[in-house]
Amino acid sequence: MRTAPPPHLEEIADRVYAWIQPDGTWCLNNAGFLVGPEAVTVIDTAATEARALGLRDAIAAVTPLPPRTVVNTHFHGDHTYGNAVFAREAAFVAHENCAAEMAEQGLTLTRLWTEVEWGDIRLVPPTVTFADRLTLHAGDLRVELIHHGPAHTTGDVVAWLPGQRVLFAGDLIFNGGTPFALMGSVSGWLATLEELRALGAETIVPGHGPVCGPELFDWTEGYLRWLQELARDGVAAGVRPLALARETDLGPYREWTDAERLVANLHRAYAEELGEAPGAPLETMAVILEMVEYNNGRIPTCLA
Repeated sequence: MRTAPPPHLEEIADRVYAWIQPDGTWCLNNAGFLVGPEAVTVIDTAATEARALGLRDAIAAVTPLPPRTVVNTHFHGDHTYGNAVFAREAAFVAHENCAAEMAEQGLTLTRLWTEVEWGDIRLVPPTVTFADRLTLHAGDLRVELIHHGPAHTTGDVVAWLPGQRVLFAGDLIFNGGTPFALMGSVSGWLATLEELRALGAETIVPGHGPVCGPELFDWTEGYLRWLQELARDGVAAGVRPLALARETDLGPYREWTDAERLVANLHRAYAEELGEAPGAPLETMAVILEMVEYNNGRIPTCLA
């Protein structure tokens, strides 16, 4: 059975750390933290209790200071289920849509991947929410939380450190993995990429995959525009998203992980091509079942 390599810590700027979980596939997300003079600010947690405890241990290896603030970049369980590990001493900050989406989705991932040892996890919703922007300070480290989208979801937030030119992008950027727009918007994601480019980031911590630079904006944009063209042709030809995904040559994207996400992304792109509003709810479980069908009946592998 394939296993994931262990997580590792990278100091990407003075007192700014990225916690990277290879191989970046389903539920193997990245997180990060900033060390202030009196406390630590954490950006995202992890999918399981064991992995969230690993993040906490990584923080403790750097500083004895407690984590007092946790930022969730969006509601998905790989970025939020581990909140419970930090709940006794931290406040939780997220976009206002994140709280509603967490409540609606619950612990869905645990029902999809029953073989994963999730541990003692529970929903810990944000205690502080905002609509557009919110600035945090970790000593002299200024962190601008900015809402974008709908893109990956309707409640995506990035953590931008202008002084260090570091961007914690959440799942607005996947490095080496297929983007996932089922719960967001393809057109909104393209608009978001323009907004992110304007920040001038030099170092990007993606939601999944290795730390990277702004070249990933171009790769992500290329994929999303290719997706829109596929959907336009598919709608015109009357071909269903699953059938189109099966006959599509992935071309330059064939080396990316989690190729089954093409099915979900086409459903979102079809909806927008047919006039649905960005971020409008789709039948998530029905689409997931089509992703399984695309995989010849196999549920996508989760190594969390």
